[in-house]
Amino acid sequence: MSLIQQLPPGPLDIIGDVHGEYEALSNLLQHLGYDTEGNHPEDRTLVFVGDFCDRGPDSPAVLALVERLIRAGKAMAVLGNHEMNLLRGSAKDGSGWFFDERQAWDAPKYAPFQRLAAEKKEELVEFLLSLPIGLEREDLRVVHAAWMEKHIQAIRTLPAGSLIDHDNQWNEATHRQASELKAAMLEELETHPPGLEDPQHQPPFMPAHARHDVMMQMHNPLRVLTSGVEREWHGTFYSGGKWRFVGRVPWWDEYEGRVPVVVGHYWRRYDAFDRAQVGKGDTDLFEEINPCAWHGKHGNVYCIDFSVGGRWVARKNQHISASSYKLAALRWPERSLQFDDGHVVSTDAFLETDAGSA
Repeated sequence: MSLIQQLPPGPLDIIGDVHGEYEALSNLLQHLGYDTEGNHPEDRTLVFVGDFCDRGPDSPAVLALVERLIRAGKAMAVLGNHEMNLLRGSAKDGSGWFFDERQAWDAPKYAPFQRLAAEKKEELVEFLLSLPIGLEREDLRVVHAAWMEKHIQAIRTLPAGSLIDHDNQWNEATHRQASELKAAMLEELETHPPGLEDPQHQPPFMPAHARHDVMMQMHNPLRVLTSGVEREWHGTFYSGGKWRFVGRVPWWDEYEGRVPVVVGHYWRRYDAFDRAQVGKGDTDLFEEINPCAWHGKHGNVYCIDFSVGGRWVARKNQHISASSYKLAALRWPERSLQFDDGHVVSTDAFLETDAGSA
């Protein structure tokens, strides 16, 4: 098995980023018609686009359910950038359920959250290492953040389980190229003692950090496919728990493929909500796109992440409605959306007229 694997035949239900929201996932599966063992009366198959964990109240339960469904042959999944961070041993915002060093830092923002027992960590890592980066068949492609053919081809023949070894190799090669920026980056940090994780202290634009981040992102195929295409930004913004100088761009506007692609990752909004409330200070790539529309140069890319990872904000503030942050599944080939609150929408009704046919 390689890092790019085959989707099964038949109808699919493609579920967006779950981010530890076990209750939302359970509700969605029920609305989709699955029983507790992942069986469906129409013999449908579940497909997950990654980002199962972090921020939400029960990442361990979400991962345990996904693993059980996959091992039973009822589901398939690709890795997201949050799983990649875990496999790299990189403790990021919202990962205190797994990393001891993040627990105290994450508690004011995300607690209460269930933590994974120490004796189960090795087993979880082993499971995640078994998952691919991309899934495909003649009529559909699934990846967490970006289907870039150059980067897909770079990993297509790599065996499942070898992911971290190759990730390390690409990162080491890139670090060697970026070593010339190290001194300049240290000087930039010395001018801003609060560091880059404090949202109350905005740093000046740091050009050496920006050049470094673009290099580290774009020279590693695994980073591109799981966290997207990034370019140097025109200023600073706070997103994902730190100040950033590099922003995501809509790669789908340059996607020439005719096979539809489904992704997660991008915090799409069905209802209007303030992205800054969930720590997203970057540009909303869907600002000019209908909330349920297909998008991209040929209107054949679909982001199925409807921001359920932001529900922690509603738990902390009674004046914010959790209903703005949704978990959704794209039903294929029907192209309809099923939300965890039971709401159903046909995406064909929202195809972008200026993007061509899907």
